[in-house]
Amino acid sequence: MASFGDSIANFFGGNDMDTTEGLRSLFVSEIKDIYYAERQAVDVLGEQADAATTDEVRSAFLQHQQESRNQIARLEQVFNSIGVDVEEGSCDAIDGLADDGERVVSNTESGSLTRDAGLILAAQKVEHHEIASYGSVVTLAKVLGYTEAAQLLHQTLEEEKNTDRKLTQLAESFINDRAAAENDDSSYNDSDRDSDDYTGVNPDGTRYDRGSSNQTYQTGQSYSGSQMGNGTTGVTGDNDYNNSNSSRGSSSYGSSNDATLGGTMGI
Repeated sequence: MASFGDSIANFFGGNDMDTTEGLRSLFVSEIKDIYYAERQAVDVLGEQADAATTDEVRSAFLQHQQESRNQIARLEQVFNSIGVDVEEGSCDAIDGLADDGERVVSNTESGSLTRDAGLILAAQKVEHHEIASYGSVVTLAKVLGYTEAAQLLHQTLEEEKNTDRKLTQLAESFINDRAAAENDDSSYNDSDRDSDDYTGVNPDGTRYDRGSSNQTYQTGQSYSGSQMGNGTTGVTGDNDYNNSNSSRGSSSYGSSNDATLGGTMGI
């Protein structure tokens, strides 16, 4: 009987035939679920684009909708590369996230920047689910020796991470600031608004004097406004999403040990 260490080595080395067959079934199942999720995302992104207030947010959603269509075609290439018929699975997670997005629309005022802020938040939840999903199947594809599939899935993984960064930058650029000001304005009378013209609102809700040369805007901060150490973080708390110069963000395909980034750990 093989030792536990040998079993682990065989597992990750793809030398255990029973395990390999089990991993193949798991991989195919996951690909089918992701295929379903991407097709649902295309419909959801169209609805959210229609509900958006600003042209910037609407354009971002429509751009990602087209990107999702390309990712669907890429998934079909993955199916073909491993000799499996294209087929949809199911994904309760994407169904739930779609419901969350619908609640954002129903709970915010049409034409408000608060709605756009909520839509960006809802979209980033979807992105983080997709990043985790694609990172995991990249890892499985590598373990199984599906080189072409791994490369195709890694390409989509990078697109999802890039979309997440773009959404954070969009929120930082003007949506958060103006949405906070929009909410503040509703509680001020006209005379209050006159004095308010000299102040701005940071993404974390704090105010600053627009005329002050000492104001420092915290770039790279996520929609949630969280920071960790000396670096800034994305909503997921991973510096890689918001710092393209980080070592992990610039690493080559498959070099990370984080399963959600296409590495070999955390299956």
